[in-house]
Formats: sequence, C-alpha cells, structure tokens
Amino acid sequence: MPFAADAQRRPSMSDRVAALEQQANAPSPTLELLRQMEEMREEIRSLRAQVEEMQHQNELAVQSARTRYLDVDARLQRLENMTQPAEVSVDENGSALTAAGSGAAPVPAPPAASGAPATPDERSNYEASLAALRAGQYADAARLFTTFLDKYPNGPYAPNAVYWLGESYYVTGNYALALDEFKTLVQRWPRHDKAPGGLLKVGLSQLGLKQEGEGRRTLEAVSQQYPGTDAARTAQQRLRNMGR
Repeated sequence: MPFAADAQRRPSMSDRVAALEQQANAPSPTLELLRQMEEMREEIRSLRAQVEEMQHQNELAVQSARTRYLDVDARLQRLENMTQPAEVSVDENGSALTAAGSGAAPVPAPPAASGAPATPDERSNYEASLAALRAGQYADAARLFTTFLDKYPNGPYAPNAVYWLGESYYVTGNYALALDEFKTLVQRWPRHDKAPGGLLKVGLSQLGLKQEGEGRRTLEAVSQQYPGTDAARTAQQRLRNMGR
C-alpha cells in the first residue's frame, strides 16, 4: 500500500525530536569561535596586568635609583663646597676680590679647566643642566650638558659637565655612553677633583657592560692612582663584594 510505504520512509516523530536534540547539543562553529575569542581576551587581560605590574616595579626601581643618586650627589656637592675656593674676580688695579654677597657664603666654582674665569652665561647654562639632572630629567640633562660642552669645551666647568653627562647616562643604564664620557674626563683632566670618581665610574660602567675583567682592573687602578679618596674606598668595597 502506498500510504504504508510512505509512512515507513518518513522518520517518526521521536526520531525527528532526537535528531533536533543532537543538533542542539553538537558544538556550533560560531559558538566555538566565540569561546576561543573569549579565551584570547582573558589571556590579553592577564598579559596586560603582568605588563602593568612590570612597569610599576620598573618605576619603583628607577625611583629608588634616583633617590640613591641624589643622596650621593648631595654629599659630593657638600664635599666640593668644603674643598673648593670661592670664585674670584679682578678689580681695575689687578687685585683679587672674593665674590660679592650680602653676608651669605659665596657659591664656589668648580676647579678651573682653563685659566679664564667662567662667564655669567656659562655658569647659568651649567647650573640649568645640573638642575635638570637633579630633578631626574636625565634625557634633558644629557642634551643640555652636550650642548654646554659643544659651546664651552675648554671652560672651567667642562670637567664637571663631562662627569655629570656621564652620570646622566649611567643612572639610566646607558653604560656604553657613560663609559665614553668618564674616559674622556680621566684622560683630559687626570688631576681634576672629579677624576677619582670618573675613574671609578669607568670601572662600574665596564661592569655594567659585563666587561668584568676590565672593570676589575679599573677598580684596582682607582686605589693605585687616587689612594685615600672616597672613590678608592668605594672601589675597594666593590672589589670585596665581587670576591677579590
């Protein structure tokens, strides 16, 4: 009978319901894609959190390094103020006069690199460069000191400017650039007050560049060339820490 044959060919109602349930339970390509996208978003959120944490830790490390640097810088400046003579000028009769003031102690000038005294513009530019360094504006300080040295390569502030230019590189981990500046300092002005610290920083920059052998020899040279200085004592302590 035709109707009976058609009935046999058609799936039963229960079979149709079962087929629909199977389709509903089967993973949809669209749903699978959405699931993968959500997993990727979660992974991105996790990575972003890790990056933010690393940035925070780096900021803390930089701030700590800056605090230590400013402390050392302040102590060095106090020592310089105790050991350097007051800035002098010459009157019309050729007599030496101390810097004028209203009772306050005159601001000492760094040891001269040349016989000529610093001009007001030279001193102003130097102090602006140093202020940027003390404020932690290391890139600005490096730019200002570089410009200063281009303009006053042999002025009385030149050795100090070279030293602080090296510091602006050293404190930010640019050891190769710092090494060049500190080497320039000790080669051009080996008897300057900054020379012991400059040679010490040559060694520390070499260690920062993983040049351990050269760094160790340079630290040993600090004590030999500048015995009794703070730089020599620091070099000796660093050598002891390295297991001399």
